[in-house]
Amino acid sequence: MTARRDPTAHRDPTAPGRPLRRITARSAKRSAGRFTDRFALRTLRARLIAGLLALLLVTLAGVGVAVTTALQHYLVQQLDQRLTDAGGRYAASLEHGTASSAGARSDTRAQSPGTFGARLLHGTVTNAGVVDGDADDTDVANGTVPADTDDTVRLDPADQQRLASLAVGGPPVSVRLSALGPYRVRAVAGQDGDVLVTGLPLHQVGETEHQVLVLELAAFAIALATAGIAGALWVRIALRPLDLIADTAERVSALPLATGEVVLSERAPEADPRTETGRVGLSLNRMLGHVEQALAQRHASENRLRSFAADASHELRTPVATIRAHTELALRYPGEVPTEVRHSLERVEAETHRMGAIVADLLLLARLDAGRPLASDQVDLTRIALDRTQDARAAAPAHHWRLELPAEPVLVTGDEHRLHQVVSNLLTNAHRHTPDGTTVTLRIEGHRLTITDDGPGIPPEVAPHVFERFVRGDRSRTRAGGGTGLGLAIVHAVVAAHGGTVRLAPGPEGGTVATVELP
Repeated sequence: MTARRDPTAHRDPTAPGRPLRRITARSAKRSAGRFTDRFALRTLRARLIAGLLALLLVTLAGVGVAVTTALQHYLVQQLDQRLTDAGGRYAASLEHGTASSAGARSDTRAQSPGTFGARLLHGTVTNAGVVDGDADDTDVANGTVPADTDDTVRLDPADQQRLASLAVGGPPVSVRLSALGPYRVRAVAGQDGDVLVTGLPLHQVGETEHQVLVLELAAFAIALATAGIAGALWVRIALRPLDLIADTAERVSALPLATGEVVLSERAPEADPRTETGRVGLSLNRMLGHVEQALAQRHASENRLRSFAADASHELRTPVATIRAHTELALRYPGEVPTEVRHSLERVEAETHRMGAIVADLLLLARLDAGRPLASDQVDLTRIALDRTQDARAAAPAHHWRLELPAEPVLVTGDEHRLHQVVSNLLTNAHRHTPDGTTVTLRIEGHRLTITDDGPGIPPEVAPHVFERFVRGDRSRTRAGGGTGLGLAIVHAVVAAHGGTVRLAPGPEGGTVATVELP
């Protein structure tokens, strides 16, 4: 069995049998996209200037083509007029044996250098010559040399055929002679039944066109550079109101709008509403006004909610404490109490303890929301880790608890009681949402405290909301089974009040990693 070779694979000639990477339409399109992104005009100002220069370039190119075409037509017309005026005199002078006649001398002297002449008889070229303006032209004019020796031109059969095909008495046409190059020629009838062909070179027309083209390119380059600089200045001035609107939007985007009281004093400068930038600025200001009103309403609603939570928590403390006191008193009754009644009283006592903890948590959150300062003492973070880990080991003995602490105490400034609560809540969260046998590791490095477990991890749908209030990781469990959804919210609020950060993320090998950074 032989392997089938991929025809689209390119092979390295220095390494037979080793295919190089396959070049596909998708990879080519990706490369082209990267090239386009690199050289794309991203700003509106750049696109406007580029469009202006492109339009100007097209206009100048059109003008250049029109001017060059008109100039070429004019120069060719001038050559045609000179050919018409010259007739066949120079070609007729070529048939004289010497230049002794005054007519031959005058015909030769009257022709400009480069003038071509040929005499055809019965379709065959008998004489052909050109005036090149050198010394022998003067000798011919003076009669000291024969006229037929003056710069005779040898024509190949193709040249002779082209000359023989000329229409006698017709308009001048352009031909290319092998020995001379491009010429404008015209054929007229001679007096002896022959055909006289006179031609003028076209190289002067080409040279003139080239000079004009160079001048045009230089002028167009100067015009493009001037237009580019002037256009950039003009576009900058024209887009100045739009830049001011963009600056306003950037300043607003940098404001902390998520929480707290927000004052949106930023506004775009007033502009003529009949213009596009004026309409954009007016719409932006109107939108900022709506956003400011909505944020004010949100802040007022949050304040009312905080006040309600604080007031309700404060008011609930007394009745909850009273219920718990009466329940404990009833359980101390020395007489016989029916089993069902004692069980009910014990459940009431347990729920009042739980309700008291909820009220205390709500009251703590309300105080933190109100910005009440915490205690600022020197706290040994390693001692807190030791104490809280021992409590967690007693509460969840089926888990494996590990401590990784530095040799020296780690001292931070803060509220010791609240920091105890932070570590306790994180450890409680670690063992409450993991099965028995899970390993929980508490590590302290500098002012960073990390709690890692190898449990099932955080559900993806819950992960973005773990620090929100009343969010529970396991929505299926009953309220009797555990927390209220306030533990991590308290952790976040206490750490933030200390000027630190806390985050909860999946571990590199599964599980969950909680990290607390304290200043």
